Amino acid sequence: MTAGGARHGLARVLSKRGVCSRTEAARWIVAGRVTVDGRVVRDPEFPIAGTGRQRIAVDGDELDAAPRFYLMLNKPRGLVTTARDERGRDTVYRCLEGASWQGRPLPWLAPVGRLDQASEGLLLFCNDPEWAARVTDPESGPDKTYHVQVDTVPDDALLAAFVHGAQHEGELLRAKSVRLLRAGERNAWLEITLDEGRNRQIRRLLAAFGIEVLRLVRVAIGDLVLGDLAKGQWRWLTADEVARLQGRTENLGR
Repeated sequence: MTAGGARHGLARVLSKRGVCSRTEAARWIVAGRVTVDGRVVRDPEFPIAGTGRQRIAVDGDELDAAPRFYLMLNKPRGLVTTARDERGRDTVYRCLEGASWQGRPLPWLAPVGRLDQASEGLLLFCNDPEWAARVTDPESGPDKTYHVQVDTVPDDALLAAFVHGAQHEGELLRAKSVRLLRAGERNAWLEITLDEGRNRQIRRLLAAFGIEVLRLVRVAIGDLVLGDLAKGQWRWLTADEVARLQGRTENLGR
C-alpha cells in the first residue's frame, strides 16, 4: 500500500473497468491508443493508483464516461464462450456482430460465467466486472436452472441421488433440485437447478452415474428466464433485472 492507495497495472485496470479483456488492453497500450493524464503510455504494467484521480482514455475517450451495458443471449450449440479461439472455432461473439447502441458500436462486453461448446441457452454479457462477480459468486449468486435431455429414464431414487451428490475427480458434485419434465421410451428431459458453478458440473455429475447428456439448455438465472428469445438472438436487460440478479433493488443499468 502506498500513500496514493493500492496500485495495479494499466492493462488490468482497463479490464476491471469493463473496457476490454486484459490481453486486448495490453495490445491497445502497446499500440499507443491509451493515455494517462493526457500522456501516451505504452507499458501494460504502468502503475495506476486506486484513488481514481488519474484520467485514463482510450482513443481520446475517457473511461469514466462509458455507460454500463447488460444483455442476455440465447447461445446456440456449437459456439465457444471466449473472445478468440486458438482452434478457429466460432465464438459467442458471432451473435453480437453489428450490435450497436445509439448508432455506435458496443464497447467490450465480457461473458458472465460460461456455457461450454455443446451447451445452449441463457448467457449474460456486461462491461461491469463488479456486477458480474456478484452474479457468479458461488456463495451468494442466483441459482441456475437447466433443461437436460439424458439417455435414460431415471426413477425417483436416481433423481434423489443427483441431489445427494457423487464424487467425481475429487469433487463432490450435486444438484440443488431435480425433477422429471417428460420421458420417452429411452430418454428423458430433466429440470436441474444448481446453486454453485463448478466446471461442466451437470455433465460430470450425470457421468458419475453412467448417464450421458444429449442436450443441455440453461433456461434461467435466478428469476431471469430465457423465455421466447430466439436462438442466437440477444436483448438488453432491464434496470430491474440487473438489480435483481445481484440481489439489489435499486435501479441500475444503461
